[in-house]
Amino acid sequence: MQAVGRLRASGAQRAILVAGRRQANVHAVRSRTPALARGIQSVAQTDRDTITRLLYSIGTKREVERYLRIFSSSSDVSQPAKFAVIKIGGAVLDQIDELALSLSFLYRVGLYPVVLHGAGPQLNSIIESEGVVPDYIDGIRVTDAKTLQIARRVFLEENLKLVGALEKLGTRARPITSGVFTADYLDKEKYGLVGKITKVDKRPLEAAIRAGALPILTSLAESEAGQILNVNADIAAGELSKELEPLKIVFLNEKGGLFHGVTGEKLDVINLDEEYEALMKQPWVKYGTKLKLREFKELLDHLPRSSSVAVISSDMLQRELFTDSGAGTLIRRGYKLFHHNSIDSVGADRLRQVIHDRDPDVQAGDDSVAGVLNSLKETPYTIYGDEPLDVLAIVSRPEDEVPIMTKLLASRSGIMNGIVDNVFNAIKKDHRKLFWTARANDENRAWHFERADGSFTRAGKSLFWYGVQDVQEVERIVKNFEQKGRISRSYLPVGPSAPPHRGTGTGVRSYSTFARRFPGSSRGYATAAAAASTEPKRLALVGARGFTGQALTTLLSSHPYLNLTHVSSRQLAGSPLESYTKAAVSYSDLSVKDVERMEKDGEVDAWVMALPNGVCKPFVDAVDRGTKERKNGEGSVVIDLSADYRFEDGWTYGLPELYSRSAIRESKRISNPGCYATSSQLLVAPLLKYLKYDAWPTVFGVSGYSGAGTVAGQSAADGRPTTVPKVSPESLMGGIKPYALTDHIHEREAGRHLSRLLKDPSSPMKVAFVPTVAPWFSGILSVMSMSLSEKVTAKDVKALYEESYKDEKLVRIQRDVPVVPDVANQHGWTVGGFQVHSEGDRAVVVGGLDNLLKGAATQCLQNLNLALGYDEYAGIPLPQ
Repeated sequence: MQAVGRLRASGAQRAILVAGRRQANVHAVRSRTPALARGIQSVAQTDRDTITRLLYSIGTKREVERYLRIFSSSSDVSQPAKFAVIKIGGAVLDQIDELALSLSFLYRVGLYPVVLHGAGPQLNSIIESEGVVPDYIDGIRVTDAKTLQIARRVFLEENLKLVGALEKLGTRARPITSGVFTADYLDKEKYGLVGKITKVDKRPLEAAIRAGALPILTSLAESEAGQILNVNADIAAGELSKELEPLKIVFLNEKGGLFHGVTGEKLDVINLDEEYEALMKQPWVKYGTKLKLREFKELLDHLPRSSSVAVISSDMLQRELFTDSGAGTLIRRGYKLFHHNSIDSVGADRLRQVIHDRDPDVQAGDDSVAGVLNSLKETPYTIYGDEPLDVLAIVSRPEDEVPIMTKLLASRSGIMNGIVDNVFNAIKKDHRKLFWTARANDENRAWHFERADGSFTRAGKSLFWYGVQDVQEVERIVKNFEQKGRISRSYLPVGPSAPPHRGTGTGVRSYSTFARRFPGSSRGYATAAAAASTEPKRLALVGARGFTGQALTTLLSSHPYLNLTHVSSRQLAGSPLESYTKAAVSYSDLSVKDVERMEKDGEVDAWVMALPNGVCKPFVDAVDRGTKERKNGEGSVVIDLSADYRFEDGWTYGLPELYSRSAIRESKRISNPGCYATSSQLLVAPLLKYLKYDAWPTVFGVSGYSGAGTVAGQSAADGRPTTVPKVSPESLMGGIKPYALTDHIHEREAGRHLSRLLKDPSSPMKVAFVPTVAPWFSGILSVMSMSLSEKVTAKDVKALYEESYKDEKLVRIQRDVPVVPDVANQHGWTVGGFQVHSEGDRAVVVGGLDNLLKGAATQCLQNLNLALGYDEYAGIPLPQ
């Protein structure tokens, strides 16, 4: 009864503060929802439905319900602490009533955050009153025995205050002041009793949540010997988040966010993958701000992409979690965006899957996947999206006509991370005018209204547009659309808009739980680079005795995160692997059963099959069987260096410079291109716009003898088997030897995949290819001769290559003809010698690469890095 009376005395004002509203809004809320106002007065007895309705006062019903679904589904009985970690600064504890109301709100809608608090200001106040002067080194509190004694008492008192305040509101809370963090001394001589967390035990937290109570933690830790150690609360929150992997990590402070050091404005959103390096160089980013940004980046690098950090004040917690407009400062990662003008550049199978899973017209039976894809053939189009396809948009753009966005399909992750606005902003950069439609019952309809200059609704669909202000022009455009069958006939005559387009009063913020809007603009923008994981992972190499295997193991020795744990060769089993220097690894003889068991047990994260053609399948089948037996169903990446899967539809062809990097990132089965085929495709691709269909390009390739592979040699003096080149330089007698003069497998491989880049991939092209072996060890020189459909100059040809490969770090363009020293022992591809016949209808270009590196091992490592989430070039020496 005491709690109820207290709430009645301060009821509406406090509840409105919890909802993130100013006190002046109390009257407005009461006048709109009198029953709700009466419900506020008895928050302690209010059920989930009434609390949910209260949230409608700060956001739309659809917003609130969407976020409740997302947060509620983030946890399950086995992992109940996945919703959020909330770190409370000591200064915020002085506002304990508002803080308790905010946390109680979450509890009453069935959400259980893990709460961790500091007590810095309170601790300073007490130790100074007892004659102890606080001492800091490098921003870390030096903690002696007396300081620790006071800290333990202060932490316990503040913890019990918060627990008591929650329980007065009818919210069950459990104080947890030990048993979660294990730590070692950070530097005993320098900092005293300060700990560095080495282990987090989440069981006490999960037990509290399963018992229906909020876990309330302090940041004190214990050593293995039982010594209590002081740990910075921000650092403890980070380590706790790494263990729990929550959707949200919320830092509550009294300022309510991070602020620009020059303008003083609040930083609304920080996209780390794009902005981190530039931000850290800003003169106003220093001391505490720099430290926090570094800590946030290190934390988010360890977490799933669905996780983000928010720095807010306690009274804005509900607005941050349940509205599109959000609050405070959001810190997140990001993905690189793309725009392609062909289905194959995205990946036909991936595109079909996205349309099948997300397209409301397909799900309602009004359209089919095939119908959507067939409609793309009717006009030129551009596909926009991010690399993992969390958001995909299709814009139909006939020449000299206004474009239409025919599809905007987002996954839960795309909504959660605000990628929708990034993609939409990319579209706006390309198109000054745009029309699009959405179903009238679209749960994100407010997002469309917020971004449109006008709209109206007919027959259950709304038509939106921006960039057109005159109604007569809208009518003319829509009539043109109708005449050409680009939209439904139901939109004529053009009618007035339904809801208002701007200033809806809800502060809608960009479609996403975590989105923010900059003042006067839509939120966020595309990140410039793909995210790079730093998580250590394990690799097994099957078939490592050849030249390519040796080249790959040497590269892996310098990889910062990828560790070679197994290397298999029947002939070399038991011998040490000398080309790998990161750790001691010996050859083993992995059988098909061994591979299946290892995959089932999750012993490695990736497999590389460096086996001869025709030998790989039993091992891949074993990995597939092992994956099916895994409890989480998440299998390892497999990269095949042979030709066995280069023509397999279910496999991704891994030539990043030409085909979809995003497809490689999402793939678990990748076929590594052949060495000759890599150079041939890189040579032909820029000139495809001038392809002459009755005269296929010809490539004459000359490779060092290492490209012919190895055979078993005589045993070494210690009895170990050895390998020798299949073709020796002596056997060539200083000359060259053409072979496989027709139907070489690389000929078919190059033609098949280059056809994907054609305007009409249904009419495949061919490449005529003749290979030759030469008496040098490694390095391929390929001379391409290609008839052209139009007359061009050598300058035009060189410009095409410069434009095609301008952003490729492993492509070097030079004027002169490449020679063997330009390519041998190099990790990239070199092109030069651009010539055009005097009649202007035939181009000759020379390209080269090292067949063991960019033709095999380096390209394999590119594909591994992409598929495992690393930076594409991790462990690869880049050309200077």
